[in-house]
Amino acid sequence: MRIIEQSFNEDGSEFVRLLCNTRDDLWQLYNIVHRGDRVAASTSRKNCGVRTKMCLEIVVTSIDFDPVCDSIRFQGFIIEGDNTGWGHTLEVKLYHQLKLTKKCWLPIDYQRIESSLQVRLEDAMAAVVLHEGVAQICLLKRNMTIVKATVKGQVARKRSGFGAGHEESVQEFLETAAKTFMRHIKVEDMKAVILAGRGFIHNSFLKTLNEVADELNRPFNKKQKEKFVLVSVSSGYKHSLKELLNSPATAAALANTVAREEVKAIETFMRLVMDDPSRAFYGYKHVAMANDLAAIDTLLISDALFRSNDVKERKKYNDFVEDVKLNKGKVLLFSSLHPSGEQLNMMTGIAAILRYPLLELEDEAMEDTESDLNKSLALQNTTVFKGIKEFASDFPPKIYSMLMQRTARYKKGSEIVTGMASGFSDVESDFEEEEDDETDTEQPPPRPYMTLGDCIVSKR
Repeated sequence: MRIIEQSFNEDGSEFVRLLCNTRDDLWQLYNIVHRGDRVAASTSRKNCGVRTKMCLEIVVTSIDFDPVCDSIRFQGFIIEGDNTGWGHTLEVKLYHQLKLTKKCWLPIDYQRIESSLQVRLEDAMAAVVLHEGVAQICLLKRNMTIVKATVKGQVARKRSGFGAGHEESVQEFLETAAKTFMRHIKVEDMKAVILAGRGFIHNSFLKTLNEVADELNRPFNKKQKEKFVLVSVSSGYKHSLKELLNSPATAAALANTVAREEVKAIETFMRLVMDDPSRAFYGYKHVAMANDLAAIDTLLISDALFRSNDVKERKKYNDFVEDVKLNKGKVLLFSSLHPSGEQLNMMTGIAAILRYPLLELEDEAMEDTESDLNKSLALQNTTVFKGIKEFASDFPPKIYSMLMQRTARYKKGSEIVTGMASGFSDVESDFEEEEDDETDTEQPPPRPYMTLGDCIVSKR
């Protein structure tokens, strides 16, 4: 990532002009921008039936990240020019300059930008997990895991006297997977290439891959051949990446990468949960109590918690991270696009490894997540309307009035739908009560009990 300009606007808000150079930079930008921020970039828009290029600034209402196409789409309302108040979508790709304006910059936002500015070796690695008939070709980056291609093929069963047909179908599948690999992966740009499979199929794939590379006049040199690492896993599906990252054979290739550090931390946490549960806790309540006692050695936190639309919620976790650092604790920020981040998200997105056991925390009850969920669902509509009013309050009067009109129209429509639904439920309940009063005089005859033997006899 490259910073082109950094300054302040007349209203006191700080802005930066950025240029994203890698897919990881786009991922960091996706985590920095939130609803209510302003984004300006060059785009095209139809005007009198003619599409013209222009530079527009919008207030962001939603964000969508597409790692396959290397782009981020910002949806929002235009705040400058003749089309003020109209909706528009800005698509930002690699090497596409944009201007980001935020009223509230959190310390973690600056940390993300600084980490992207650091010059370091590329940590990208390729991985192929496969078994007979299925192969996943993946790209492992610092902050994400991307499935570049999935190869599926029909493999004949092994039968006595028909082994040749099975071997031919397996070889055809391996050749298809090898050609797909050569189409999507550049070995010279990878730090390592990990081939993982069940049984000995990954050994056969490596042999086939070398043959296909020779046929395409793109043979691997000695340096490229040294990048290949063979690992045994249970299947050829994406979840086998966890086994791959935990394998000792990949430890050397992953030694200096962020992914290896995250996997090692999750592995340590799960081992402590089994062997010494008083030193491993997850959930905000237990982790916060451990932090009050300065007992956190390593904090495991998911970046999904920092993408909340609630500014107070984001600030709560940001302050919590800073507090852990003041207590000399180590903080690991997990990416939701990594298998380790997905595993952490299943455990509330926050966990901690403690310096010493805290037996008293084991007696503390977990928060009632069901009641919290019900409250959030009950307040969902009011939160949306209040949120729109909050981030639109500082807009020009024209935009503010248009947004409030659309919000009122949407709110009125939702109330009508809710009233209709309650009316239907009342009618339905009355109908059920009337049915209960009537007695059903004619009962259908019971079905005869038949066993499997009866069915066979009747068929004969």
